[in-house]
Amino acid sequence: MRTALVIGTGLIGTSVALALSGRGVRVHLEDRDPAQARTAAALGAGTDRAPEDRVDLAVVAVPPAHIPATVAEAQRRGGTGCARGYIDVGSVKGGPRRKAEALGCDPATYLGTHPMSGRETSGPLAATADLFEGRPWVLTPTAETDTEVLNLALELISLCRAVPVVMDADAHDRAVALVSHTPQLLSSMVAARLEGADETAVRLCGQGIRDVTRIAASDPGMWIDILSANPGPVADVLAAVAEDLQGTVRSLRALQSADDAERTGGVAGIEDVLRRGNSGRARIPGKHGQAPAVYETVAVLIGDRPGELARIFADAGQAGVNIEDVRIEHATGQQAGHVQLMVEPSAAPVLTAALRERGWAIRQQ
Repeated sequence: MRTALVIGTGLIGTSVALALSGRGVRVHLEDRDPAQARTAAALGAGTDRAPEDRVDLAVVAVPPAHIPATVAEAQRRGGTGCARGYIDVGSVKGGPRRKAEALGCDPATYLGTHPMSGRETSGPLAATADLFEGRPWVLTPTAETDTEVLNLALELISLCRAVPVVMDADAHDRAVALVSHTPQLLSSMVAARLEGADETAVRLCGQGIRDVTRIAASDPGMWIDILSANPGPVADVLAAVAEDLQGTVRSLRALQSADDAERTGGVAGIEDVLRRGNSGRARIPGKHGQAPAVYETVAVLIGDRPGELARIFADAGQAGVNIEDVRIEHATGQQAGHVQLMVEPSAAPVLTAALRERGWAIRQQ
């Protein structure tokens, strides 16, 4: 691939453009807001000048509702189209593809794809060239998809250093409803409980509520576009969650009963949902997509000063311990916090001893 046209210079489109430009592809940028395309160009994502000839691949990075019309328009430019192949990178696949076909799009040169990566912030300024590295990138080819277009899409995924995954379009939509779209709504629903909460309660927020509500900071407008394109599968998952929620409410009410049998039933109901949660959580892939591993946490008290994280990582490296994961829990009202270092169980005693020897305060788990 030598040339590409990215239509839509938000987070995903600009990140694709940055990755391609960084690997020698000449990228042209286009957006309905020319100022946004100029911003992406200024970041090094390509040029906002229109291509003089057909490009190898057009990447449509617009909201799902606008994908069909955008693909149709791009395929008709100049009578022969603006590219040899066309892909979109929207988060919903089945509906947009059917609407594109209804508009007369050429199914041979159009392929729906979805990079499974993103951030809570949007726009070109949030884009990074490494956004897709190591992340799954779904392709939804059909029997009509031209081999050249599939190969161009695979080349793009390789240049973005993502991992290709081939799926049926509707199966993809059901999958993302479960693992992406419903979690967004649930996170927002939990965060919404905080909107009118007493300030004293809010000040007690710890890492648990921060983890659950992290993605609630996402742009509502963007999510309305996504959910409007995939409402049925998301509603199906939410209906199942609602059944669990109603059962859990009944179990909690039973725990208030004076009747021993009711309380016993309430305990069983709560235990059931917690155990099923354990089982589901254990199925989430671990590091590098491998089977999830069990790590041990070493919690270290750290001051909120420049260089502290670098120093603790350097000390762990000198001890010969690989940090598998890390999270920071900030202390309320203090210029300090706890860094939770996740390591292999056998490495935890080694790391604990090494850090104590270097003067770090270790919190007992």
